[in-house]
Amino acid sequence: MKPINLPDPDERPASDVVIYDGQCRICTGQVQTLARLDLTHRLSFLSLHDRRAADRYPDLSFAELMKQMYVIDRAGQRHAGALAVRHLSRRMPLLWLLALPLHLPGTLPIWQWFYRQIAEHRYRFGRMQCSEGTCHLHQ
Repeated sequence: MKPINLPDPDERPASDVVIYDGQCRICTGQVQTLARLDLTHRLSFLSLHDRRAADRYPDLSFAELMKQMYVIDRAGQRHAGALAVRHLSRRMPLLWLLALPLHLPGTLPIWQWFYRQIAEHRYRFGRMQCSEGTCHLHQ
């Protein structure tokens, strides 16, 4: 699938902002999919490595952003990790089918664990390896 240009928060000031790891292949692929599914233009995207992420959201540390994706909604509320995925499942019509299993009572701890496992190992799964703030393809 051909990469697409992700909508920027400056282009869509009334959108929810998805902050993701722009140096992670898995993360970048997933946000590209989200952008394709965002038929109503409710989302914009910002890599956590973009200086604007720290400038716009100083309450979110680099370490926090490296742990999980964040969605900042139009009201300024922060949604992180599995809660961000839940939020997106309610905001995007093409993801409404995901909303049901994500919102089953008592399942949030399972989704949070599952999300954490992927997030913690994303460079290994994505064949990327990082050290000292730099990432490169692991052969």
